[in-house]
Order: sequence, then structure tokens, then C-alpha cells
Amino acid sequence: MATTAFNATSATTTPNAAQDTLALVGRILMAYLFIPAGIGKLVGFSGTVGYITSVGLPLPEVGAAIAILVELVLGIALLVGFKTRWTAIVMAVFTVATALFFHKYWSAPDAMKMMQQINFNKNIAIAGGLLALAAFGPGRFSIDKR
Repeated sequence: MATTAFNATSATTTPNAAQDTLALVGRILMAYLFIPAGIGKLVGFSGTVGYITSVGLPLPEVGAAIAILVELVLGIALLVGFKTRWTAIVMAVFTVATALFFHKYWSAPDAMKMMQQINFNKNIAIAGGLLALAAFGPGRFSIDKR
């Protein structure tokens, strides 16, 4: 009988040290994106509110507070691996919403279309990474695994 690289039991095996290390590095790299953005929004709150207002969303102060909560607080939770699966899901939803509301390349002026499409696509890819983290967990090097 031929063996395959993937079988029914391989999906249930315990992650090894390399996988745990990769999960940690992945969390660090994602947090590197979110935490500084959250700090920037916190210290530049009025600018964040102004930007949200400029795209026509209601309750810009609430939107700015939500952005700070997700990017800074949940970014830190993601970094340390606390409630990682739920954190990653919330951050993925936030990231897709951000793409849809702030990177509308389909209606952007021609001079901005390519940059907005790149940002939109990056947000979608980031959401995919967050969902993978939600699916497979934070790895052993996390608060969740202690």
C-alpha cells in the first residue's frame, strides 16, 4: 500500500517545535502591523476621526475607538497568544470591513486605483492569515497553551 504525505491521522498529530515557532513568528508579524497602527490612532485620535468622517461612515468617534480597540488591544492579545482564536476572527472581520470601506479601488480615481487595489488585496490576505491562525491556533508559545 502506498503512503501519502497526508493521511487521516496526520491532521490530529501534536504540532512540533517548528510549527509552534512558526505560529509565534506569524503572530509577531501580524502584531507588528496592528499594534503600531493602533498606537498611531490613539495618539492621533482627532485625525483618525477626521479620516473616518471623510469616507462618510457614521459615528466616527465610535469607529475610531473600535479601530483602536481592535488594532491595539486585540493586537497585543494576538501577540501574546491570549484568546487567540476569537481574537483572530474579530480581527479578520475588522480587516475585511476596513478593506471594503477604506480601500474601494473600484470607485477610486485613476491615479489612486492601483494603490487602493493593492491595499484592498493586502487586507484580504491578512484576513486569510488571521483565519488560518483561528483555525489552527496560536501554537505552544502562547498564553492560551500555558
